[in-house]
Amino acid sequence: MSNKIAVRVENVVKSFTGGDSRVFALKGASLEARFGEILMIVGPSGCGKTTLLSVICGTLKFEEGQITVFDKDLGTMRNGEITRFRRENIGFIFQQFNLIPTLTAVENVSIPLILQGKSRTEAEKRARAVLEQVGLGERFKSYPNQLSGGQQQRVAISRALVHEPRLIICDEPTAALDSVSGHKTLELLKASALKPDRCVIIVTHDSRIYPFADRIVQMDDGHVIGHFDDHTQIQHA
Repeated sequence: MSNKIAVRVENVVKSFTGGDSRVFALKGASLEARFGEILMIVGPSGCGKTTLLSVICGTLKFEEGQITVFDKDLGTMRNGEITRFRRENIGFIFQQFNLIPTLTAVENVSIPLILQGKSRTEAEKRARAVLEQVGLGERFKSYPNQLSGGQQQRVAISRALVHEPRLIICDEPTAALDSVSGHKTLELLKASALKPDRCVIIVTHDSRIYPFADRIVQMDDGHVIGHFDDHTQIQHA
């Protein structure tokens, strides 16, 4: 793990309005994520974890503070610039996998490359190579409903990694998996995604995967309330 900062969040405020009320999801949240590490964000439901992920990857605007990703200031970027930046630099792994049911494994994995303008032939060639790496070389043509939960998760990981993003964002990636499958998922992420020029940020409620974290950030009520280098500390925080 390097000391070079991949993502810096400084005093970020994000609120949502509904009718006459305004609810603050982030209340001056701050954190740093380094290259070559798995950073986990933990805390109770509704504390702002997923909102924090969303502002880091630019899918939500924030009102105050500053976010820099790979030295790019998201607050000064226009919508089109953020979309291109996200497409080129960020991979997403979701809790429910979000695979398109009418597409095969190789077609699902090809999507980020096709969005970047690659030809279908080139995209599928790269997708097959990544699926081979995660042990799904014989399931290229399988549809999601023909795959087990663990296999679908590996397709989702492959899709997140196929365009070689420098930032991998994971929102509850093991919530739908049993303990063994969850550990295999983190082992795969660590082996495939964690490189000196990459950073992995995971939001999770799953304490079983804490040992895979290089550092853990704890949130509560829109604030970051603790940083831990040792996963055992979080249980007593």
